[in-house]
Amino acid sequence: QMAAKINEAHDHIAKAEKYLKTSFMKWKPDYDSAASEYSKAAVAFKNAKMLEEAKEAYLQEAEAHTNNKTYPFTANGERGLHISSLQDMQRIPEAIQYIERASMMYVENGTPDTAALALDRAGKLIESQDLAKAVDLYQKAASVFENEDRLRQAVEMLGKASRLLVRQHKLDEAAVSIQKEKNMYKEIENYPTCFKKTIAQVLVHLHRNDFVAADKCVRESYSLPGFSGSEDCIALEQLLQGYDEQDEDQVHCVCNSPLFKYMDNDYAKLSISLRVPGGGKKKAPASAADAGEGGAGAGEADEDEYAGGLC
Repeated sequence: QMAAKINEAHDHIAKAEKYLKTSFMKWKPDYDSAASEYSKAAVAFKNAKMLEEAKEAYLQEAEAHTNNKTYPFTANGERGLHISSLQDMQRIPEAIQYIERASMMYVENGTPDTAALALDRAGKLIESQDLAKAVDLYQKAASVFENEDRLRQAVEMLGKASRLLVRQHKLDEAAVSIQKEKNMYKEIENYPTCFKKTIAQVLVHLHRNDFVAADKCVRESYSLPGFSGSEDCIALEQLLQGYDEQDEDQVHCVCNSPLFKYMDNDYAKLSISLRVPGGGKKKAPASAADAGEGGAGAGEADEDEYAGGLC
């Protein structure tokens, strides 16, 4: 059966080469038919576990598409995706190069959505090998969507970039990326997600040992409809108060609440690993009655509702 697949592949290669030949009666190669035969040969080689031959057939297919002027900007993308489909991790960077080149051509030829989707696919392919490259690809995809005023798609790509920046502990860059996400969600009036992005911002800033920046994020969020008095707001006020007063118990309690633990995994890890400065001294129990004061801006009625709520 394996031999049959190999023979089938070679038959398709022979047919493709025949389509490319010219003669006295045939002035132009038939690139479209040749590309089809190379594609069939690649599949046959792939089924026969001959990955190197399959790769070469896919490259020849893309070459035929490139020479066929009706496919000038899709060939590189197809080439990259086909190579990546061989599941040979050493070839993934090569595939990414083709996909990036194709995405530029998609934009130039008026199909930016296809470009952004190709970049998103490339980001997923390279994540397991090169997080920094994946961030670059997601950010490029976000830019393409943003230029088309497709903010919902753009912010989704930015979210992927932000999480990977956190995973790499590039917290300064992550803080900038999350702020951009928050601005976009505000622009499309998705305020509940803005609240969640504020939590992510605060965790990132506290891990950067920048309490002032964390506090500023919460203060600015009071201008968002529905933030004041929300569970997100009250939890953040308690977190900041506990962090500022070096109350390890209060910080631990907030950071291990469902609101924080069930965030995206990269942010949940920041939450669980957060420690107060100075080695985490415990506050005296007598001061626990003051715990609600940090969220005074939310209103007394809301504080009563959540009195001791998280902690």
